[in-house]
Amino acid sequence: MSKEKEKCALCFKKEDYHGVWVFAEQHNGTISEVVYELLGVGRRLADQLKEKLGAVLIGFNIKKQAQRLIQYGADDVYVVDIEDAARFLEEDYAEVIVKLVEEYKPAVFLFGATALGKSLAPRVASRLQTGLTADCTSLEVDPEEKVLIQTKPAFGSDVMVSIVCRNKRPQMATVRPGVMKKVEMCAARRGNIIENNHIPPLKLRSQVLNFSRKQTEVQLEQAEVVVAVGRGLGKVENLKLIKELAGALGAAIGATRAVVDAGWISYQHQIGQTGKTVAPKIYIACGISGAIQHLVGMQSSEVIIAINKDPEAPIFDYATYGIVGDLMEVVPLLIKRIKTIKNLS
Repeated sequence: MSKEKEKCALCFKKEDYHGVWVFAEQHNGTISEVVYELLGVGRRLADQLKEKLGAVLIGFNIKKQAQRLIQYGADDVYVVDIEDAARFLEEDYAEVIVKLVEEYKPAVFLFGATALGKSLAPRVASRLQTGLTADCTSLEVDPEEKVLIQTKPAFGSDVMVSIVCRNKRPQMATVRPGVMKKVEMCAARRGNIIENNHIPPLKLRSQVLNFSRKQTEVQLEQAEVVVAVGRGLGKVENLKLIKELAGALGAAIGATRAVVDAGWISYQHQIGQTGKTVAPKIYIACGISGAIQHLVGMQSSEVIIAINKDPEAPIFDYATYGIVGDLMEVVPLLIKRIKTIKNLS
């Protein structure tokens, strides 16, 4: 062990670390949707620990968004407003965040498992010499030890494991978008905005010069109704029936990995551990057995309707309503009924 690391190990005291932090990811001044989900779970964890919930907001001319984070549950918002932030890459964010952690010492630090979060969180954890659990689907507090219990799929997503970080701080985790419930906004909430203008200028080794987002027709994460299809579809030709049902409901189309791997539909539609996470008001699972790797991507849906000819399919354990039958027989009846109701109205 190097002298620097040895010194760090000797001076580390868990009792010096307090509070729950959330990384408030933003793009062009707009807070990412996953942040509101993190504030929801962060608020719950902070209340259980009887500590404060903080949010870290880094950007340029970004202070105006701090009050919004307070309205969504944060007690303290740590604002780093610097012009160079518009050109930041992950290593630049990491340098700023590490300085904040070393100064304020949060006990828990949560990131969204977004493209930025997945790249940023490991850099921060490595530099702080602490643990990191990626793609968590559940976060709880051990009532006796007061440590964070981080649950995620493992071993090919066939089982769920719970991980704790007892001997290092902060306890860090990334959370998949769409897994946690968004917190309710309260316009009357009050909190503290802590400006950190003392952080010295960074020497940027590389910079973002321009950014443009590719527009796609698949917006699964924002859809209120999702019709998803699994291996029970049988063959690609039957996909037209799913498209007809989705069209009748104004729904987005999702799929399991097996359907995507078969080449029946593009990866943009994949839901699950290796795809997207959704939480629509209505999720209709057509011919989906209910493997864990798919369930983690949709189990937060408000209403789950399962159609499967196997009465023992695991999906029925999670379904609000279950229909035992061949989707090729059930779906046409649903389409007919939906069209009849539309015509009557």
